[in-house]
Amino acid sequence: MAQCEMCGAESGSLKTVKVEGAELQLCDSCSQFGTEVRTQKSSSSSSTKYSTSSSSGKSSSSSSTSSSSSGSSTRRRRDMFDDMDEVATDYDDRIREAREEKGLSQEELAKSLNEKASLIRKLERGDILPNDSVQKKLERALNISLSESADTDSEWEGSASTTTTLGDVVKRKDK
Repeated sequence: MAQCEMCGAESGSLKTVKVEGAELQLCDSCSQFGTEVRTQKSSSSSSTKYSTSSSSGKSSSSSSTSSSSSGSSTRRRRDMFDDMDEVATDYDDRIREAREEKGLSQEELAKSLNEKASLIRKLERGDILPNDSVQKKLERALNISLSESADTDSEWEGSASTTTTLGDVVKRKDK
């Protein structure tokens, strides 16, 4: 017997239901919380090709495979996030060191930025990330940079990374 992925109940027949973007195998009572996904039965194979394209409504898996690109290109398509800078991983140390070099207390720095001292404390502990406006204020007041340029091209090259990921190991069926 199969187990419902939402409530854990044992059931003889589960339905594939889309709940908040995730496809789950659910029992009859839990299936009311989403939309049932109907798949077209094919005689060749029941598995589908991995695709990032979204399909609307109750379309079959074959429609999503036709819109994907050929396997010849190994380069990732650029998007708007490639040009954005990321907050440095040591932003908390940078803020604290720059503030101490200027001889300011957390309260004095907060007052000069028109922010709360508790915000400065949280930033220096690394509890929260600065939002864009606070980041700009801190960079201007302390004459520091809290950003690192994201070098996404090297991140997506398999040989540049020393960490093995699932993508390095998995072989896709469509290739």
